[in-house]
Amino acid sequence: MANPPNSRGPKPQQRNNNGPRPTGNSRGGARPSASPIKQKKTAEDDGEGEIEMEGVVSAVLAGTMFRVRVANGHEFLAHISGKMRKRFIRLVVGDRVKIEVSPYDMTKARITFRLN
Repeated sequence: MANPPNSRGPKPQQRNNNGPRPTGNSRGGARPSASPIKQKKTAEDDGEGEIEMEGVVSAVLAGTMFRVRVANGHEFLAHISGKMRKRFIRLVVGDRVKIEVSPYDMTKARITFRLN
């Protein structure tokens, strides 16, 4: 015995056009809208964040890593930020740079700007 061509179960209920329509996204569920803009937290916001300092490149290491010496004598192992890589900004020994130091590891930093 053959099945009729359209026998896949009961028909889904059709929406009644007289009732209230859902608002918001096209999926119909009420979801809170999240802002697509994410702000970078700074040290002023919650006391936690990057510490900005100025220093001088004291050594160029392999793999775009650098030793940066700051005014108080500390040295940091620093890497170049993504924007500097994208713009092909080159650094040599003696360049003044701006670095961001993570409060979680005070020996490593990110070079964000060349000041020379």
